[in-house]
Amino acid sequence: MRIRAVIVGAFLCLLSVSATAELSIQITQGVDNPIPIAIVPFSWEGSGVLSEDVDDIVRADLEQVGEFRSLSLSNMIATPHDESQVFYRDWDILAQDYLLVGKINRAPGSQLVQVQYEFFDINRQVKLAGEVLTGSVTQLRDIGHEISNVVFESVTGTRGAFTTEILYIVSEFISPTESIFRLEKADYDGQRAQVLLESPEPIMSPSWSPNGQDVAYVSFETDLPRIYIQNIATGQRSQITNYPNINSSPVWSPDGSKLAMVLSKDGSPDIYVQDLNTNELMRVTEHPLIDTEPSWSTDGRSIVFMSDRTGQPQIYQMELGANSYDVERLTYDCFQCMKAAFLPDGVNLVHVRRETRQSPNYQIAILNIETLRVITLTDTSLDESPSVAPNGSMIMYATKFAGRGVLDAVSIDGRVKFRLPSTQGDVREPSWSPFFN
Repeated sequence: MRIRAVIVGAFLCLLSVSATAELSIQITQGVDNPIPIAIVPFSWEGSGVLSEDVDDIVRADLEQVGEFRSLSLSNMIATPHDESQVFYRDWDILAQDYLLVGKINRAPGSQLVQVQYEFFDINRQVKLAGEVLTGSVTQLRDIGHEISNVVFESVTGTRGAFTTEILYIVSEFISPTESIFRLEKADYDGQRAQVLLESPEPIMSPSWSPNGQDVAYVSFETDLPRIYIQNIATGQRSQITNYPNINSSPVWSPDGSKLAMVLSKDGSPDIYVQDLNTNELMRVTEHPLIDTEPSWSTDGRSIVFMSDRTGQPQIYQMELGANSYDVERLTYDCFQCMKAAFLPDGVNLVHVRRETRQSPNYQIAILNIETLRVITLTDTSLDESPSVAPNGSMIMYATKFAGRGVLDAVSIDGRVKFRLPSTQGDVREPSWSPFFN
C-alpha cells in the first residue's frame, strides 16, 4: 500500500485546470547594479520585413538573466552599425560600459541572410568580438541567442546558455475523468515550444541525454509506469523497461551509456543502473524503505539519491565500483531534503529542503558537500524539481503562482530570478538541456 501511495501521490500533483501552455519570461528580481550596455538596432539591408529583430532577442536575453541593463533607444545619441561609425566618447557620455552594433543583409543570390555584429568595451576602447553569422530567416532567433552567448561570456567569463533548451510537462484538465499530458520542448526562454509527446495518461521525469539528441521519460500509456527513450529529431521511441510495479526516475550517466532509475520489482523502490548497450541491469541500493530520485555525480562514479531510511527524506551518496557500495549521508540539518543534483563544479549540490517539521515550505537550496555550507535560494513555499543550466549559472524549478504550476529560475547566488508563467496550463518538471556544441 505504501508503494502504491507513492505512485499515486507523485502523479496527482500533475493534474490541474489547464490548456496548452505558452511560456514567456518575466523578470522578478535582478542585481542591484546591472551592467549598462547599449544595443543599437541592427540595420536591415534588404527588401521586406524580417520576422525577428535580432537586437531585440539579444536585449531580452541579457536583461532576462538580470546582469545587464540596456540603454533605451530614445536616449541614444547615435545609431552606428559597424566599427567605422563608432565613437567611444558618445557612449562614455551616456555611462555605457559596452556597446553592440550590427547589420543584416541578404547573401547575394541566396535565400540566406548574413548578420554582422561587433561588440565593444567602452571603458577600454577596444572591440571584444565580431563576426558574420549566416542562416535562414527562420534561424534569426538562433543567431540572436548565439550573439548573446558571445556577449555574456566576453563580459562575465562564463559560457552563455542562451542557445540551450528546456523540457517540461504540461497537464490539461478535460473533465473529472479525463486529462491530457504533454511533453514539450522549448528554447530556454520558453519560446518556440514543440510537443514531443501527448497522452491521456501521465508523463513525468523528462531527462536529456548528454548529447542533447534524446530524452528519457516515464509514461503511463500502458496503465503502468514504464521508461521510454525518444529521439527528439525523428520522434522515434523505444520502451526501455517493463519490470513489475514502479519503473521511474530515469537519468542519464554523464557519458550517455547508462540510465539510473528506480525499480520496485524486488520489493521496495531501489536504485538500479541499466547499461543501454548491453541491457545489463545492476542493483545499486537494497533497503526495505524507499530509495528514489537518483542523480549522477559529474564524473559518473557515484550516484546521489533520496531515501527515507532514517525516518524522513534525506540525501545520500553511493560510489559505484566493483568493491565499493558504501552509502554516505550528505544532509543532516534539514527536516526533509530531496531531489538533489550536482552543479557542474561537482562540489555544490542543488536540492529541495524543508527546514523544520513546523515549516510548510519546500525551497531550493545549494549544499557544498565539502564545507557543508547551505545557501537557500528561494522563498516561495512549493518549490520542486530543480534543474541546473549547463553553465552552472542558473537553476530552473517548478513552483506555484496564482494557483497554477509555473517554471521559475534563480541564479546560484540568489540575486537574479525570472519566471516563465503559462498563459494556460499547469507546467511542471523542467529539465535543462546540455550544450549542443
